[in-house]
Amino acid sequence: MAGISFRNIVKRYGKGPAAVQVIHGVNAEINSGEFIVIVGPSGCGKSTLLRMVAGLEEITGGEIAIGDRVVNEVEPADRDIAMVFQNYALYPHMSVFENMAYGLKIRKLPEAEIRQRVDKAASILELSHLLGRKPRQLSGGQRQRVAMGRAIVRQPQVFLFDEPLSNLDAKLRAQTRLEIQKLHRELGITSLFVTHDQVEAMTLAQRMIVMNAGVMEQFGTPEEVYARPATTYVASFIGSPPMNLLESAPGGRPGALLGVRPEHLDVASSGWQVQVETVELLGAERLVYGRLGGESLIVRLDEGRGAPAPGSTLLVAPRADRLHWFDAESGKRLPD
Repeated sequence: MAGISFRNIVKRYGKGPAAVQVIHGVNAEINSGEFIVIVGPSGCGKSTLLRMVAGLEEITGGEIAIGDRVVNEVEPADRDIAMVFQNYALYPHMSVFENMAYGLKIRKLPEAEIRQRVDKAASILELSHLLGRKPRQLSGGQRQRVAMGRAIVRQPQVFLFDEPLSNLDAKLRAQTRLEIQKLHRELGITSLFVTHDQVEAMTLAQRMIVMNAGVMEQFGTPEEVYARPATTYVASFIGSPPMNLLESAPGGRPGALLGVRPEHLDVASSGWQVQVETVELLGAERLVYGRLGGESLIVRLDEGRGAPAPGSTLLVAPRADRLHWFDAESGKRLPD
């Protein structure tokens, strides 16, 4: 295992005045054995950052180190990494065993070692009974596990996951997330996992990098990012539904936006007067969409409370210890 260092990483496409910069000075130290999720919307630079670690994209500026070795000029095959992609990229004419063993055979490892590595990976991923099947005989979730198994048998220093769950349905995504967590607990290999899904990020990450337009907005544990978002972007991206950001809330500060999460607004006998526009019933909870003055507001209610009628007024009180203040111009977090 090895840690990963991002040292003022820059990526530009093109040269001269026409160059387009897509990664803007990313700095982060990832510890050996950590599971790090890089999360952000499409086009934010998260996959580009991952591909630079893999050596599939050239680094315009800065350094990437894996362990003690700067890898800017190191060929992908020599970086001691294994990558799992969104598409499974399995050989259709090969069995599960042959797919998992192929890279080891290319490296001319002894047959006995190949068998031992494949059997161990198959046992971890519960694929032992499928080793003789072809990819067409497998479900999507099983194919993804084979792709992960192919990475495991290489015994790399670093795993790189590029949106590996995107092709799975919701149930399989949840199941595979649990399998990836179990896999990391057993192997403890340093891992970078790219996703646009903030639920995946929150459930998988030990720490997470939140990207926005090529900028690292925040690097911290899921708890830190949720409880103390560094910017309005992070506040609105992490959390479902997103944090309410209000310009003119009662008791607001001049030049500051007030942030409060929908779950931190309590129904009260007095407080903010929310004009209810619509209500979503989501089983164990209700989301009330309304307006506070001229601004939109979302309130989350638990199932034990009746849903207010559209057109009615709902009185809510924000929890004083769960308020967030941001500079209205820069979007950066202000002291509490």
